[in-house]
Amino acid sequence: MTVVLDSWAVLRYLEDASPVAEAVGDLLDREKPLMSWINLGEVHYVLRRLHGEDLAAETVRDLRDVIDARLPDERLIVDAARIKADHPMAYADAFAAALTVAVEGTLWTGDPELLVHGALWRWRDLRG
Repeated sequence: MTVVLDSWAVLRYLEDASPVAEAVGDLLDREKPLMSWINLGEVHYVLRRLHGEDLAAETVRDLRDVIDARLPDERLIVDAARIKADHPMAYADAFAAALTVAVEGTLWTGDPELLVHGALWRWRDLRG
């Protein structure tokens, strides 16, 4: 199973928020999940606002060692736009969903905007 992480999952992991931190930590010990660069950029801006540029840049650099960050191509951008048009969610969230569909994976998240029953993407609710 290919796992895709969104910014919600990574931010909760970085905060050491239970039970997300344990699940994501175990995953990172076993494999290298995917993440859209759009969502990794979201992690950067949240950390920058909270802790400054140095910590944000260092954290993203460290995450790149354990996460396979994917740049969106034209197809993924259009797929994300379609998902955004069909579902009330942030545009960055649509990239996590579109990447999940593209790789036929499972999105690990707790973001209610992505926990959509009957969605095109498979998801795992990390909220416990």
